[in-house]
Amino acid sequence: MVSFTFDDVPKSAATLGASMLEEYDARGTFYVASGLVGQWSEHWTVASAEEIASLHRRGHEVACHTFSHARAIDLDAAAMTVEMEKNRRYLLALDPSIRVENFAYPYGQGSLPRKRQLSKAFRSSRGILPGVNSGTVDLHYLRAMPLIDRDIDRERIDRAFDETVTKGGWLIFYSHDVETAPSPYGCSPALLRYALDAAARRNVSIASVAEALRRAGA
Repeated sequence: MVSFTFDDVPKSAATLGASMLEEYDARGTFYVASGLVGQWSEHWTVASAEEIASLHRRGHEVACHTFSHARAIDLDAAAMTVEMEKNRRYLLALDPSIRVENFAYPYGQGSLPRKRQLSKAFRSSRGILPGVNSGTVDLHYLRAMPLIDRDIDRERIDRAFDETVTKGGWLIFYSHDVETAPSPYGCSPALLRYALDAAARRNVSIASVAEALRRAGA
């Protein structure tokens, strides 16, 4: 399986990125820091509340960052609880049918105490440690590959898929914006389409993080 995930949910990810996935009858996972919704965030404008709700209505997974995009390593247990609950309340206010099941560490940085805490609140927590999830998988530090133009090329995408097929594993990509001239943390539509086509050529199933976990019985 492969999952396409987008952190912070720039407007371009919620519109162009999601639409491209839908062309392949696929859905992605969008990790929301609700405190940033609708705001300019240095490199992009974050999707609006209506755009986040639309993702859910179209079958994409709406999942959690921290509310303020604070790093997990900077939060104690009480502060992390506040961040999680503020995010959860915001998302459920958008649509009470949203199931807030999965988390991604802002900036990919976690700590053992916060990892233990998150494991009691979410089905999974995704980092940015590269690699394919196979064999014994740490659900609260899921590996993920950058789908970011400055960090990966087509050859490396193909190698990641080939490893996924060989191992019978679960490949997760992460990105941010989807723009012709992307930010240093985003991907171009051409790179996203190449990865989607690479999955199709190998008959690798595309699933949101929540769906992939369900299929795996996790």
